Amino acid sequence: MPQYLSGVWTTLLCFLALSEDQCRAQTTCCHQLEAVLGKAVLFPEQAAYNSSLSTYWSQQEQNVTPSCIVSPQNTQDVSKAIKVLSQYQEAGKSIIAGCKFAIRGAGHTPWAGSANIDDGVTIDMTSIGSVDLNRAETVVSVGAGARWSAVYQALDAVGVGVAGGRVADVGVGGLVTGGGLSYHAPRYGFVCDQVVNYEIVLANGTAVNANAKTNSDLWFALKGGSNNFGVVTRFDLKTFPQGKLWGGSIYNPIDTLPAQIQAFVEFNNASNYDINAAMINGYSFTSRISSWTAVNLLVYTKREVNPRVLRPFTDIKPQLGNTMRLTNLSDVTSEQVQNAPGGLRQPTVFQIANTTLQTFAHAPGLVYTLAYEPLPSVITSHGAANAGSPNAFGLDPDAAAQVLALQTVQWAHATDDAIINEAARRIWVQADELAVKMGLQRKWIYLNYAERDQDPIGSYGSENVGKLQAASKKYDPTGLFQTNVPGGFKLFDKVAAESRGPNRQQAVGV
Repeated sequence: MPQYLSGVWTTLLCFLALSEDQCRAQTTCCHQLEAVLGKAVLFPEQAAYNSSLSTYWSQQEQNVTPSCIVSPQNTQDVSKAIKVLSQYQEAGKSIIAGCKFAIRGAGHTPWAGSANIDDGVTIDMTSIGSVDLNRAETVVSVGAGARWSAVYQALDAVGVGVAGGRVADVGVGGLVTGGGLSYHAPRYGFVCDQVVNYEIVLANGTAVNANAKTNSDLWFALKGGSNNFGVVTRFDLKTFPQGKLWGGSIYNPIDTLPAQIQAFVEFNNASNYDINAAMINGYSFTSRISSWTAVNLLVYTKREVNPRVLRPFTDIKPQLGNTMRLTNLSDVTSEQVQNAPGGLRQPTVFQIANTTLQTFAHAPGLVYTLAYEPLPSVITSHGAANAGSPNAFGLDPDAAAQVLALQTVQWAHATDDAIINEAARRIWVQADELAVKMGLQRKWIYLNYAERDQDPIGSYGSENVGKLQAASKKYDPTGLFQTNVPGGFKLFDKVAAESRGPNRQQAVGV
């Protein structure tokens, strides 16, 4: 008898022989998964279980304790796991204890429960991390558990690039299904715009492909629809020739703020936007030195030192530090890992932030960062409705240049959670009110930067939300990924506004 059917038969015998409560205690989803997947199912007493939890980026996610962790080695393992998990889901409810589950890639989303779950099953995809370039070097197939560091290391060696994450240890899976911004965004749009095919395991356990010709409605839905349709196991992404690039970070004292803002506005609103240029303009406060620093992350994706388009930033003096150099994607994205270390409390205008920040400025380990990222039409046009690879965002490619604004807070101790969470939330409320007053607010929210109490999918517009809901009903008719995967952002009900610590963002027009 096949192992999976044997597990189901055992469960049926249990319900016949024992009381419901006794049976539920003996037939949790974890035990059913173990019967099917054996050593791929990890329990709290095992070192591998604790090792998996320790690799989440934030303490909040590290402190969530699933009943078991499934570590699939391939698509077939994912399929087996989903068959077990869906077998005990009926009318949106788990009929066996502990059958709700989470799906994690690298685990970089900071709020608790985003890619982990208490008293449920966490599917840890990190063992599915292969990187395979096709013979023509035009498409790279990447396992959903890979980190961008592995992708860049493989491609740098052969002079090939891909639109991908800007921080090396960020995972491929979460970034791409949430959209994804890269240093190549002006040339190629969001990372999801470069996906030619997804391999995904659906709620019934079958693995299918989604691309422009096969399951094209699912292909569209996965471009910003996150974890609502199944478990993506592989991404096939377009590649392009890529040699050395020029990039790094420049640090300036905060009294250069007026020059920083002027340079940013001119860069974002340039009539002839240089599609090889990418940057993030940030302001960081640390309790260690009790002061602000301006930080510009600058990248030019061609082999050209100090190009004209970036000189308004490179010319700002004095400089406290400068790491600009000719390098490659592996190196420049690894630098950003050092600027955003894991293992701290991570939740997720300047005048507002500076004033409110004083209420928690002395918290141990505090690093507060306010970052601005350009979002010009050269980026949004790649995923427009009339583009060859439309995404679900609903952004108007003819709209004026916009700005992604992100505040990130890191701190050391859980005892400071309440005051920092509330203060950080207050900063964003006040900033949002100011944007409305100035007539600059844009309602689109970038999912990969959103906090749990925001509604990024709702910001895609009613037409696109309707398309995502239709895809969900078609490919997940029982609603498994709506009801039994509580993490992330759902399609039919806005997630309750329960604080997990701000890591907040909105797109604000300038």
